[in-house]
Amino acid sequence: MGEMKIPATALFGAQTQRAVENFTITQDVMPWSFIDAVLHIKLAAAKTNGDLGLLTKEQSIRICTAVDFILERKPLDQFPVSVYQTGSGTSTNMNVNEVIAKISSQKDAPISANDHINLCQSSNDVIPSAIQISAARKTTQQLIPALKSLIQTINGFANNHRDVIKTGRTHLMDALPIKLIDECKAWSSQLEECIERLESALPRLMRLPLGGTAVGSGANCHPEFAKKTIRTLSRILELDFTQARSLFKGLSSLDSVVEHMSHLKTCAICMSKIANDLRFMNSGPHNGFGEIQLPALQPGSSIMPAKINPVIPEAVLMAAARVIGNDATMSIAGLGGNFQLNTMLPLAAATILESINLLSESAHALSEKTIKGITVNRDKLASALPHNPILVTSLTPYIGYNKAAEIAKIAEKERRPLIEVALEQTEIPKEKLQQLLDPQHLADGGLATHT
Repeated sequence: MGEMKIPATALFGAQTQRAVENFTITQDVMPWSFIDAVLHIKLAAAKTNGDLGLLTKEQSIRICTAVDFILERKPLDQFPVSVYQTGSGTSTNMNVNEVIAKISSQKDAPISANDHINLCQSSNDVIPSAIQISAARKTTQQLIPALKSLIQTINGFANNHRDVIKTGRTHLMDALPIKLIDECKAWSSQLEECIERLESALPRLMRLPLGGTAVGSGANCHPEFAKKTIRTLSRILELDFTQARSLFKGLSSLDSVVEHMSHLKTCAICMSKIANDLRFMNSGPHNGFGEIQLPALQPGSSIMPAKINPVIPEAVLMAAARVIGNDATMSIAGLGGNFQLNTMLPLAAATILESINLLSESAHALSEKTIKGITVNRDKLASALPHNPILVTSLTPYIGYNKAAEIAKIAEKERRPLIEVALEQTEIPKEKLQQLLDPQHLADGGLATHT
């Protein structure tokens, strides 16, 4: 296709340079975690092809040594191809092939990017496999541990305040009393279910279409290549990868990636719930709920002195919004499967890996910079409880709904404690009323037996 001028410092070749010059929609390049996955495929492939006698022992060793060198040095500038490139990701596959070939070649024994590095492979099976490998690795090594750490932090905070009773809220309005520990354990339960969803999807995500080559038929691929390469990847990366049940499906469909992304979206929605609860509980401090005080991390206003805002929950909400938007992007990427290939693979890779990063760092920020530093305003919580008109709920089995509502209205209008009005309006003994209207009693979830 003609000569190409390549920078003197470049380890890549003509195909990469063409991609750099052609794909200029954005400067956003493929994430390193994705390049890392492609490199590991090349490493495992070189070992397999050496074992199968398709490469000489020396060629196999030189390729593996070159990949190890790249993985250790992480020369990001040598992988300049934009996310918005050819839909198969061929430019990125060849970028990796060219860099490995340059490093592993010797003057009298060149290594070919196509004939040696790409042996028994195609961009069409390498790139979707790399998407699934990178997403599985980041989910297991980064996101799930971050979620578990956040759960541990929430539960630790909850257990340290297990005696705190507060006003529950539905529709943002006062409701029955609850325990702070129960409110927090709801958050951690949400996160635990997020982990369950992610783990349930991992086996499908780890079914790799390696061996399908160009269209799924396995043309130009040794019959033992995929099995041996996937076994090597599983050993090196310490994950249980398997071969896709249908290689045609693996090349043309992003279903497993779309499914995994949907669970990431659910996780984002879960974190939004937690972040918003924290914002409301922290609001005020004098004219809001003021139940807790979040750590003061930075000034909140350029004009209002002493104003402190819930900056970490706000940042988490923005990250969650991005992930939720990424789910829509991934759904459209999933629609890019036509016949034997999906042609939105680079976008799918960038989208899911960004989402995993955002959620992992959001979990870390909530844990380390928010929940660990919360101060509970116990006096404010306790002082508000006796004046909550919803406490009359416990009286309805004895005096009926309408009478209980009447007592609540009188107490609210006259700004009097409920128990005073209830003593005037009912024949229930004071000792019994004290028991029924005790916030602790209601927070424990039980109404006393009818008498």
